[in-house]
Amino acid sequence: MKGILGKKVGMTQIYSDHGYSIPVTVIEIEKNIVTKVLTKEKNGYDALQLSTNDKKEKNTSKALINHFKKAGTTPKRFVKEIRDMVGYELGQEVKPSIFKSGELVDVTGISKGKGFAGTIKRWNQHIGPKSHGGGGGSKPIRQTGSLGDISGNKVFKGMTMPCHLGHEQTTVQNLVIVDVNVRENYILVKGSIPGANNSFVVIKQAVKQLPNKAAIKLVNFKEEIEKNELLEESKKYGVEINADMSIEEMKEIIEQAQKAKEKEEQKEDGGK
Repeated sequence: MKGILGKKVGMTQIYSDHGYSIPVTVIEIEKNIVTKVLTKEKNGYDALQLSTNDKKEKNTSKALINHFKKAGTTPKRFVKEIRDMVGYELGQEVKPSIFKSGELVDVTGISKGKGFAGTIKRWNQHIGPKSHGGGGGSKPIRQTGSLGDISGNKVFKGMTMPCHLGHEQTTVQNLVIVDVNVRENYILVKGSIPGANNSFVVIKQAVKQLPNKAAIKLVNFKEEIEKNELLEESKKYGVEINADMSIEEMKEIIEQAQKAKEKEEQKEDGGK
């Protein structure tokens, strides 16, 4: 098992090399420090405690400050255990490079809170009839439906009733990692994940262990613009290049054609 802590930035779309639009969630990965190593001998199970996102010391208890000092780091805001994750020492950093494009992951976060909600919004119940009174009440169309047997003269637990909706821990499974950028410290995950923007999430290796997907090749717009410029330049020298070549190969062919043209011009000048 492997995992890392991150912060949901928001959603956007990127493009594959075939021109397909891919909706992705951007997850920012700040420094993940191992602040505790749990073992079967001491704790009964193997796990790593990861911590991320700096926190002011004045807002942290002395006990926690000393806890983070043992790992040689400053107080952190988001702390979580990753079960069965091994291979790291106290104070070591876990980097986003532990994941690769095409891997399946489970993302856990706190879903958006939606306040007090009725049964239609919370449990997807049908609305009442819009004619003949609707079944009673001042606004009968959206009232709660039948609760079933009430022979015990009480409402049993688990009934689909109006109540608080959202703001609970939610996990979305088997999401595909589209891109891992170690330099700028972010991970792109295909689709949506739980939580509001700037909320913390836990990214873990998929529990169901389904086969990973093929890595998606993304379009590099800067590279494509440079290739188009080189294609236009190649027309001046009458050489054939194509977009499947690398930029270095295209430049090399153009340089050779440029040198050949300069030599021809020098010979013509010398002949005159």
